[in-house]
Amino acid sequence: MTFETILYEVSEGIATITINRPEVLNALNMQVLRDLLAATELVRKDPQSKVAILTGAGRSFVAGADISQMRGFTVTQGLEFGDLGHAVLRAFETLDKPVLAAVNGFALGGGTEISMGCDFIYASTKAKFGQPEVSLGIIPGFGGTQRLARIVGMNKARELIYTGDVISAEEAKRIGLVSELYEPEELLSKVRERARLLMSKGPLAISAAKRCMNKGVDISLDAALELEKQAFAALFGTEDQKEGMGAFVEKRLPSFLGR
Repeated sequence: MTFETILYEVSEGIATITINRPEVLNALNMQVLRDLLAATELVRKDPQSKVAILTGAGRSFVAGADISQMRGFTVTQGLEFGDLGHAVLRAFETLDKPVLAAVNGFALGGGTEISMGCDFIYASTKAKFGQPEVSLGIIPGFGGTQRLARIVGMNKARELIYTGDVISAEEAKRIGLVSELYEPEELLSKVRERARLLMSKGPLAISAAKRCMNKGVDISLDAALELEKQAFAALFGTEDQKEGMGAFVEKRLPSFLGR
């Protein structure tokens, strides 16, 4: 399948999705969001894709939304754009496979938001993060007011969103937004190493853990613990559990099949 605004490649179980509008620093417009949604569905349906990596072409991850398109939006169009952005992030979050963001440059506005929909954010030492929407007379519209606070805490999220400050990759890691930093030239190779590590683990187990964590954060502790208990028990009915525990006892590496 070919796309208008992204590149899509699957190699050795890793699906790499590259936002490909380098001439505008990969700014998000309606077509980019539609392409991302379609690509995520490809990953979901493809048994050969075990892990997804999201990155950007050129010197930017996503420098924000395409202001030239947004400036003329009506309220209805703004809602449509927001709906599509939310759909993309929920697609990342509900994908039963890990999604890793490889942030190679600017991740501003919608760029920071898109990265927060991924399971992990790995960044170049030259990356920049921020939610500068208030400088444009709007607020984050793809979940930034909600996800940022959940990741870095309410006080820091308020500061970043109210001021629109742009922060360095080092600061993003310090506040817990970014998992790890790499030099620009080694970012993708290092993220692929992390992807291969994840692929060596039980895919059904990772999927269950992701589902429990994402659903559990917004419900009561008792309900979340019940969710975990049921998912834990269900995995004992899988071939992967037998393989994983058998390999441990037999002192060999497991060979998981995702069943």
